[in-house]
Amino acid sequence: MTTMTEASVREFKMPDVGEGLTEAEILKWFVQPGDTVTDGQVVCEVETAKAAVELPIPYDGVVRDLHFPEGTTVDVGTSIIAVDVSGGAAPEAGTAPAAEQPAAPRPAEEPKAEGSGRQPVLVGYGVAASSTRRRPRKGPEVPVQQVSTAIQTELNGHGGAPSAAATAAPAVKERPLAKPPVRKLAKDLGVDLTTVAPTGPDGIITRDDVHAAVAQPQAPRPEVPAVPATAAPAPAPAVVSYDTTRETRIPVKGVRKATAAAMVGSAFTAPHVTEFVTVDVTRTMKLVEELKEDKEFAGLRVNPLLLISKALLVAIRRNPDVNASWDEAAQEIVVKHYVNLGIAAATPRGLIVPNIKDAHAKTLPRLAESLGELVSTARDGKTSPAAMQGGTVTITNVGVFGVDTGTPILNPGESAILAVGAIKLQPWVHKGKVKPRQVTTLALSFDHRLVDGELGSKVLADVAAILEQPKRLITWA
Repeated sequence: MTTMTEASVREFKMPDVGEGLTEAEILKWFVQPGDTVTDGQVVCEVETAKAAVELPIPYDGVVRDLHFPEGTTVDVGTSIIAVDVSGGAAPEAGTAPAAEQPAAPRPAEEPKAEGSGRQPVLVGYGVAASSTRRRPRKGPEVPVQQVSTAIQTELNGHGGAPSAAATAAPAVKERPLAKPPVRKLAKDLGVDLTTVAPTGPDGIITRDDVHAAVAQPQAPRPEVPAVPATAAPAPAPAVVSYDTTRETRIPVKGVRKATAAAMVGSAFTAPHVTEFVTVDVTRTMKLVEELKEDKEFAGLRVNPLLLISKALLVAIRRNPDVNASWDEAAQEIVVKHYVNLGIAAATPRGLIVPNIKDAHAKTLPRLAESLGELVSTARDGKTSPAAMQGGTVTITNVGVFGVDTGTPILNPGESAILAVGAIKLQPWVHKGKVKPRQVTTLALSFDHRLVDGELGSKVLADVAAILEQPKRLITWA
């Protein structure tokens, strides 16, 4: 059988989405070694800190190797799949996989089709123009003759075979290859990187390598000549253990990791203020039922969130200064003349906040259409990174979980967030009599650098007034 040459193998690297992200988790492979792929074919699905996206391969060929299994987090710029583009047949059954064959040097060229000018991209995003090649390792080069002299000196001193110290040549031992996050992980876990066997491309130590080293006893270090020590070295920190029958640990990564970082940053950057109002929304609930029968809304999702969204948009129109952001560098308040309305959505991968672009300009039927598309896309896990950027204000509907109200944290860069509680039948004074009415509690959190108490109160009061008397959607428009 003809052996495939390394010159015919193209390495497809984890692409840069241009959003400042440095890594992505491989969720699912759609191809296996031996499969034929064509230019533009989706080969895997990955999850970044913002969303799950599909990766297309940029050339034709036969899959030679998948470098990482599903569930692995891979740094941007790392090769994830090798494809033979020579046009040869797929590897025969029983042939040893590429991972078991002797390693050969990786081609230095970028994985793109010859003459096509194409580069690997995430769906809808270009790649950075800079190369991902590793820079030459810094440090003085030691001539081979100097190393040989050191070993010969060791031989002469011992009158026999070279000692472990001589053969190891500690003076010229290379520093293990590992990226800063991996080095920090090793330091936190007390792992000596010189004892870790690398499995990453070009001999790079990965996170999995460090965890594997923790799971097994450390190999003894090569014996070196004794030297006087001024103080005993500090013992390595003990590896934290836990009872797997009583505890479960879930890695924080992807969307959940990004959400956690964003919420902490928001909570400790923007001074939050939250105000509450309880309102009778009986008339709004009646209007929802009437709109469901209207032919203009045929096939559209009509629910209380639709009218709450419209009420907030009208309140912003009446109080435009609430729709703003804080420019820390310029020390300026930026008032937005458009509303990108964010809707917090709980998904299997965590909380995300896609937004409806230019929601202020949409009619009620078009707003209903946009809300329906936003929710269905989020539930399918197909929300794009672009859909989660540029929001100005957000609505979070905690009422769907039976919760009365809350104190929501601002989405970073936004001025306000409205929490909507559960709508319940409650005793309410209506026209001088206590009657059962549909009642809910609204909570508005806002950035006190941008919005003072008066402005925040006016916005919340306007939303409540519209929901109590929805005809104000017409009179205030």
